[in-house]
Amino acid sequence: MSGMDRRQFLWTASAIGAASALLPEQARAAMGKGPEAHLLQEDGGYARVELAKPAWNLGVVQSRVRALDMSRWRKQLQANLEHMLELVDAAFYYSAGGRPDLLFFHEFPLTGWKKWTRKEILEFAIEVPGPETAAIAKKAKEYGCYIVFGSYARDIHWPNHVLSLTTIIGPDGAIVDKHWKARNIKGVFPDFELFTTTTYDVLDQFTEMYGLDAVVPVTRTPLGNICTSSIQREPELFRAMAFKGAEVILRTASGGFTAADIQATSMYNQVYTAVCNNAASPGNKPFFEDSGGGGSAIYGLDGKLISEADGKLEQLVSARMDMAAMRARKRQPTVHMEMYLPIFNAYRNKYGPNLFQDYQPSSLEDAKRYLQDKARW
Repeated sequence: MSGMDRRQFLWTASAIGAASALLPEQARAAMGKGPEAHLLQEDGGYARVELAKPAWNLGVVQSRVRALDMSRWRKQLQANLEHMLELVDAAFYYSAGGRPDLLFFHEFPLTGWKKWTRKEILEFAIEVPGPETAAIAKKAKEYGCYIVFGSYARDIHWPNHVLSLTTIIGPDGAIVDKHWKARNIKGVFPDFELFTTTTYDVLDQFTEMYGLDAVVPVTRTPLGNICTSSIQREPELFRAMAFKGAEVILRTASGGFTAADIQATSMYNQVYTAVCNNAASPGNKPFFEDSGGGGSAIYGLDGKLISEADGKLEQLVSARMDMAAMRARKRQPTVHMEMYLPIFNAYRNKYGPNLFQDYQPSSLEDAKRYLQDKARW
């Protein structure tokens, strides 16, 4: 059975309620997913749990990024973790807009980014759960808040793969969910390609292990339906999240982003959207201190800016999420999909899925070599 045939089979099986029978229970548990698949409701509604409060405070932590030096990565990873925990304390020390109910960090507060090899990243990549998440969970429990952050990670279910995960920790200190990065851009950098394994890079195996609900994950919490992403300029992903009931979309950026892309996510889908970028980062060798930092922001349901960082320094960007008012009128986006499906179904991406399923490049340069003849057009 071809990869496309297998995915089509899983979609059909899910539609008749049989998908859960195809999924290894241990694998589902590893992703924090239950046996039920929440895909789409046909009445315009969406799956959700009861709200704990009608409105709550979101805090976006624009913090520095500091890449690990392999000669002393353990000490530096600990230092980055301690700095992250200090910023959690700072967010609660004095909060003019109210205590945060959810703190959102960027993509790499623990490790930073550098041109490492696969072997190097696998040496320091965190495990979820692990000692770093335990320390962060302790803070979440201390303050009774959710904490969301990204990191390079490794997973025993995916040996030799380097993952880019966004982890959601609850106010009780439990890991609520972990989201894989959906895809990496390819064919853009002149002398290298990213080699982290994304959902798209192992799509068939991922779908069979975790189910269709995990491909575009929506984490249903008492604060609302939360989605995360570290990718830019792919509105189809955020539309799919909205179809599935996203209410708050938390987007990370590393070294810059396009504000209109973030704003459009809210405007087109009637969701709250936040972007967390890194701050200016002194000592982040070999990069300039500026590091493309700043601009972290929160947008409202109509796409209008609610709150924005006033510079590139470390700071907390805050806004109040009025979830009860949103739910009183929110439905799935209205899209005339019958007109567009023939075109979408006929489209072939320049790079097909599953390219890292059987081979994991050893370095950025090896990824460039490996992918150079994989383009379809």
